[in-house]
Amino acid sequence: MFDIVHFPLFAASAFALSITPGPDLAYVVGQSLGNGRRAGVISAAGVAIGSCAHTVASAVGLTALLAASPVLFTIVKFLGAVYLIWLGAKMCLGSLQRRKAAQTDVALPVANTHSLLLRGFLTTITNPKVLLFFIAFFPQFVTVGGDNQAVSFLLLGLAYAVIGFVCDATFAWLAGSAAGAVSRNQTVKAWIDRVVGLAFIALGLRIWLTKR
Repeated sequence: MFDIVHFPLFAASAFALSITPGPDLAYVVGQSLGNGRRAGVISAAGVAIGSCAHTVASAVGLTALLAASPVLFTIVKFLGAVYLIWLGAKMCLGSLQRRKAAQTDVALPVANTHSLLLRGFLTTITNPKVLLFFIAFFPQFVTVGGDNQAVSFLLLGLAYAVIGFVCDATFAWLAGSAAGAVSRNQTVKAWIDRVVGLAFIALGLRIWLTKR
């Protein structure tokens, strides 16, 4: 099909990457636990949109440019690390607001659709793990010198985004079951935000310290 080869192996690899713990999955599960299934599924959609952006970058050659430039790759890696640390710190600070709200019975606003989509998009677009997957792994499934390389990259990227969305949405649905039991308990939600926030900070530091 076009210039795509060994597609079943590609699909299996995409599935394995999607269920491996990382920033994307942590974000989706955290939102689902803290704000319910709907928030988790919307977050998963944001992650999928980020994967589509990676796909377009691969098709037009931007990913290859990053692969050839250690400086650009390092910039992207550090941006991803800083974003994760910032997001984690924001969630930890937000948990203090939840604790205060629990003590005063004040309702906190629920994250809106635009915010959930944007955060999911930024989480995956700055995720070095996904970037490396596109740089080092995608080309192995496209025929060298083929006439339809760009289209092949787009189709593989779309398949990756769909597989990732299904996996993330499944985890969001499962995590949402636990969220229903504590939907009215702001104290528990605050602790969930705190744990997920610390996980984001740890992931950010790990990315910051990891060499290419």
